[in-house]
Amino acid sequence: MAMSDTPIVYVVDDDEPVRDAVSMLLDTVDIVHETFPDAPTFLKHFDASRQGCLVLDIRMPGMSGLELQEELNRREVKLPIIFITGHGDIPMAVEAMRRGAVDFIRKPFRDQELLDRINEALAMDAAQRQQDAGIDEAKALVAELTPRETEVFERVTDGQANKVIAIELGISERTVEIHRSQVMHKTGSRSLADLVRLKLRLEAP
Repeated sequence: MAMSDTPIVYVVDDDEPVRDAVSMLLDTVDIVHETFPDAPTFLKHFDASRQGCLVLDIRMPGMSGLELQEELNRREVKLPIIFITGHGDIPMAVEAMRRGAVDFIRKPFRDQELLDRINEALAMDAAQRQQDAGIDEAKALVAELTPRETEVFERVTDGQANKVIAIELGISERTVEIHRSQVMHKTGSRSLADLVRLKLRLEAP
């Protein structure tokens, strides 16, 4: 696996001892990581295309963790976020999870607890990226269809019979069969089940 393909953990915390402690912990298990003292520095250097997760202090001077989360959401960056919180930050952490954070950990945290959360977040990000790639592939395949083929595709995957499709579109049943065959060919589908799976990928949230 190339370095650019290796998952990375970003650590953003204004507290240098915390950054150093997390960095040393990640070194012990050979997890690639980068640390940042504040949110703006992180925003300048992180790579949104790279698989990973973000370990983020919820309270920081300047741009807070919540404000950084809001900015990433605005940019439609889906990087999983694990918040590090103090005792009084629980309501803020709950709000962060409502906005899409995957977890929060209270200080002081146990090393294994943080590692478990990080590994879960990395697995979640990998699964999300795989799903996104499947959706992009599905969109590309369907984009190759003509408007009429797209109409047939939509109706076939909704369970309509060729005869019903022919009546609704005002064409012969034989013409529907031809379009259906073209849809199968262009999408690389071998069966109706393959077409339905393709449609479901397109409809994935």
